[in-house]
Amino acid sequence: MRPRLPRQENFQSRVIRMTFPDPDRLVALACQSLLRDEARAIATLEFLPVELFPPLFVAAFARRHSKTLKMMVQAWPFPCLPLGGLMKEQQSYHEIIQAALDGLGVLLSQKVRPRRWKLQVLDLQKNAHQDFWTVWSGTKSSMCSLLEPEQAQPMKKRQKVDGSGARLKPPSASMEVFIDLYLKEGTPDKSVTYLIKIIRQKRGLLHLCCGKLKISSVLMQNIRILKMVQLDSIQDLEVNCTWKLSNLQKFIPYLGQMGNLQRLFLSHVHVSSRITLEREEQFVNQFTSQFLSLCHLQELSLDGIALLEGHLDQLLRCLKTPLETLAITNCLLSERDLMHLSQTLNVSQLKDLSLTGVSLTIVSSEPLQVLLERASATLQDLDLDECGIMDHDFTAILPILSRCSQLTTLSFCGNPISVAVLEDLLRHTIGLSNLSHVLYPIPLESYQDVNGNPHMGILAQVHARLRQMLQELGRPGITWFSASRCADCGDRTFYNPDPILCLCFMSL
Repeated sequence: MRPRLPRQENFQSRVIRMTFPDPDRLVALACQSLLRDEARAIATLEFLPVELFPPLFVAAFARRHSKTLKMMVQAWPFPCLPLGGLMKEQQSYHEIIQAALDGLGVLLSQKVRPRRWKLQVLDLQKNAHQDFWTVWSGTKSSMCSLLEPEQAQPMKKRQKVDGSGARLKPPSASMEVFIDLYLKEGTPDKSVTYLIKIIRQKRGLLHLCCGKLKISSVLMQNIRILKMVQLDSIQDLEVNCTWKLSNLQKFIPYLGQMGNLQRLFLSHVHVSSRITLEREEQFVNQFTSQFLSLCHLQELSLDGIALLEGHLDQLLRCLKTPLETLAITNCLLSERDLMHLSQTLNVSQLKDLSLTGVSLTIVSSEPLQVLLERASATLQDLDLDECGIMDHDFTAILPILSRCSQLTTLSFCGNPISVAVLEDLLRHTIGLSNLSHVLYPIPLESYQDVNGNPHMGILAQVHARLRQMLQELGRPGITWFSASRCADCGDRTFYNPDPILCLCFMSL
C-alpha cells in the first residue's frame, strides 16, 4: 500500500512555520542571548531599536539584572516607565527599585540632557499600565499617550543617547515617581526609605507622587513623609487609625491640598468630654472647609466620627460634586442631620449607600424614605446593618425599595425584623432584575432565648419558605441568606441554610 502524502494545506502551513518563525519567540531568544553577557547588553542599549526596549526590560527584570535595569532607565525611550506593572504582590523588589532610582539619579545629575532622553515618569504603582508590557505602545492606538515613543519607524536604530554626535539640550525641570504609599507604625519600607533619600538629594528635581495613600499611624515621621508628597497627585486616601483632635489638626491642612482626591476613608475621631464648645466649633469649621477644595470627590466614607452629630449639614454644604459612594457608619446622627442628608443635592446620583451602625430608632422614617427616593434611580448597593430598624420602619420604605431599579445588593442584618416583613420585602423586590444578593437578619421568631441564640430548626423553616417563594415567583437565582453577630468576638455567623460559624464556635 502506497504511503499517504500529507494534505497540501497542512504541508504548506508547516513549510510557512519553518520559514517564518514566531516573531515573539525570536525577540525572546534575542533578549536571552543579550543578557547572557550583561556588559554587552549594556553596550548595545544606545543602538537598540525602540521596540525592543520593553521585551528586553521584562527579561532583565525577570532575571533581576540590576545593572542592566539601571542603564535601561537612563536610556528609556518612552516618557513613562511603568515598572510597578511588572511587580507581584507579596514579593520584594527592593534591589530592582533601587537600581531604577539610581538610574533616575544619574539622569538628574547630568548638566545637559541628550536629545533622545524622554523619561519623565517612573511609575512604581502595581497593576498600572499592564498592557504596555504585552503590546508595544506604538501598535495600540488606545495606549496611554505617556507611553508612546516619538514618531519612529519600526526596527530603526535609535540615535545615541550620549556622545559627541548627540544633540544636547537643557534638562527638564523635574521628573516624577509614582508609588502607592502605606504609612504605618515602625520603620518605613526599605524601598520607600531609599526613595525618600533620593528625593531629598535631588530636591526640586524629583517629585514624589502618590495615587493611593493609606495611613494607619499618625507618627511624626509619617507627617514628615507626607510633606514630601505632591498632594494633588493623591486620588485615593484611607486614614484608618484613632485620632485625637490635636493630631488630626496637624493632618487636616494637608487634606485640603488634595485637589484630585476621588476617594476618602476617614475613621475614629474621638472628642474629649473636656473640650469647650468654642474649640469644637473651630475644629469643625477647619475640618469641613477642607472639602471645598475636593472638587473631584466621588466616594466618601466616615466611620466613627464623633464630630458629625449636629454638624453633618455643614460638611454636606462643602461638598462640590455629587457622590457615587457615601458611607456614614458607627456615628451618632440627629434627625436634623438625616433630614439634611436626604435633602442635599450630592446624593441624587448615589450608587452605594451605607448607614451601618447609625441608630435610626430615635428618628422618624421620613428622612430615610426621602433619601432612598432621591437615590432610587442609581442606587446599586444598600447597607442598613444594625440601625435598629423595626417592622414599621422597614415597611415604610418597601415601596421605595421596589423602585430602586439598579439595586444589586441589599443588607440589613442586626435589625429586629419579623418573618412577615421579610416575606413582604421579597414580594416588593422580586421585580428588580438586577438584584442578586439579600443579606437579612435572623427574624425575631427564630430566637429561642434571651441570649440571642437562634433556633436552628425554625431558622431552617424560614430559609425553606423564602426559597420556595423565590421559586414560585420565578427568581430562584437570587441569593437570600441571613447572619447574626457573635456576642464574644463580633464576627458574623452566616446561615444559608446551614450555619457558617465564627472561630469562637469552631474552637469549641
